[in-house]
Amino acid sequence: MIKTDRKTLLKIGGGIFLLYLCIYYWPAVSGFISTVAGAAFPLLLGGIIAYVINILMAFYERHWFPHTEKRALIRSRRGVCLILALITLCAIIALVIGLVLPQLISCVSLIVAEAPGVIAELIAWLDRLEFMPEDIISALKSIDWQSKIGDLAGILSAGVGNVMNVLISTVTAVFSGVVSTFLALIFAIYLLLGKDRLSRQVNRVMTRYLKEPVCAKIHYFAEILDDCFRRYIVGQCTEAAILGGLCVLGMWLLRLPYATMIGALIAFTALIPVAGAYIGGCIGAFMILTVSPVKAIIFVVFLIVLQQIEGNLIYPRVVGNSIGLPALWVLAAITVGGGVLGIGGMLLAVPLTATLWRILRNDLDRQSQ
Repeated sequence: MIKTDRKTLLKIGGGIFLLYLCIYYWPAVSGFISTVAGAAFPLLLGGIIAYVINILMAFYERHWFPHTEKRALIRSRRGVCLILALITLCAIIALVIGLVLPQLISCVSLIVAEAPGVIAELIAWLDRLEFMPEDIISALKSIDWQSKIGDLAGILSAGVGNVMNVLISTVTAVFSGVVSTFLALIFAIYLLLGKDRLSRQVNRVMTRYLKEPVCAKIHYFAEILDDCFRRYIVGQCTEAAILGGLCVLGMWLLRLPYATMIGALIAFTALIPVAGAYIGGCIGAFMILTVSPVKAIIFVVFLIVLQQIEGNLIYPRVVGNSIGLPALWVLAAITVGGGVLGIGGMLLAVPLTATLWRILRNDLDRQSQ
């Protein structure tokens, strides 16, 4: 028979009472949680940014005079490596934006200017294929697309008041996002500069208020979680680079336009698991459509084939091998995580599943010894 003292009973009763209050007053509790989460969002974002930058920073720290005994070089390691990591991250983002954004703007301008010609060429191509009934083709040819585009411009001009309202709201949201990102970046820099001191402080608090076995379990779980997330981020970036390279190579072989730019765009969007490449592919098809509808269709078919190969062969092996998770469980984690939390669930499900998998495997290995 389990013996319980008065203190334990009070803790259980207090926990049950707090749970009852949270359920009964859930609207107020939910609003409070939302308010706190919104206020703490820059700090949370800063922690995520710091974790990503720390991967690059740790790489530079391992190579910044690792065996030196000069105190000046040792003291400069943290600051210099942080600056190098920030420069590397900014260079990667600037490279992708520099490759994609100018071409995207020019293609949008080209489509607005030459949309009637593109539509006429597409209708003529469908007519040659005899894919659609003759009466539908005739109806499409009889439409004055130039005037329709003019009517659309008139509609947009008539709604300029609404457009201005939307523009003001957008500018406000963008400004708020920029401020939050700036605060998050400052917080991330402080975290990275003082990560050793912060780690010691957390360990002191845990040692003071938690028992030693509990601290050991928390450290064990945190180490595995950190290793899985780190390996997952590196594997995801590697997989995105492979997909972008294959896309560029395939587009060169098929003689499709904008190969380098679209490959960089797909590599960047492929950081979003499974669906990211399709997002970049839609933009790429839109851009190729300004040159040739036939080549746009060829590109869509090529990307679908490439995405199937990547999703079923390359991604599970590259990401799965980097985090030690079998390919079957990678696909299962992406499916379940995406169904529950969307894109965020896809990003979190794989490393969390890998963490649970490794803990379970280590526990089973210890029991079998």
